[in-house]
Amino acid sequence: MSKILDGRIALVTGASRGIGAASAEWLAEHGAHVVAVARTVGGLEDLDDRIKAKGGEATLAPMDLTDDDAIAHLCRSIYDRWGKADIWVHAAIHASPLSPAPHIQKKDLEADIAVNIRALSRLIAMVEPLIAPAEAAQAIFFDDDWEAKFGGAYGMSKAAQRALIECWQKETVKIGPQVHLLRPAPMPTATRGRFYPGENRDKLAPPGAEAARLLAPLFT
Repeated sequence: MSKILDGRIALVTGASRGIGAASAEWLAEHGAHVVAVARTVGGLEDLDDRIKAKGGEATLAPMDLTDDDAIAHLCRSIYDRWGKADIWVHAAIHASPLSPAPHIQKKDLEADIAVNIRALSRLIAMVEPLIAPAEAAQAIFFDDDWEAKFGGAYGMSKAAQRALIECWQKETVKIGPQVHLLRPAPMPTATRGRFYPGENRDKLAPPGAEAARLLAPLFT
């Protein structure tokens, strides 16, 4: 039986856990071959096991998204093997330790900037030519509305990330790819647990359910 994403190549950056892993599983379950990227090898291997258990296919690419050479090599490898990618889902973030605004550490701020701003900018530059040839190419990002105290460094970098994505979204309305900035409901991720310690996690949305809710309308 054919599936809605049969023959599609989906690049998922930040695929080892949370909404990134859940998105990779959903895409693979619906027929896409997923290229899963993250630093955490164990997380990628667990994802691969879950995808294969449901009859899906994945290629694992463990790497640091701040490594420009590694990303360039990945994009070239995807092009050499498939000629393009059809879908890009980006879910990688860095959340520095909580800190009052006057006491944000330089190294923590630089880490947030490196992943949430600079790496995203370089990824857009390298991935756009890869997905541009695809019919109905899609680039998918995730936002949040956290307003926790002591998260200034993370919040600042996310605001810059949001601005970049929204600019690209406006620039591509007529020429593609379709750029989506989606907002999952609060989920019981490790990052959220850092910002909201003591929160009742039983009331939070499972990442799998959120991936299905957000992705299905884009492809069905």
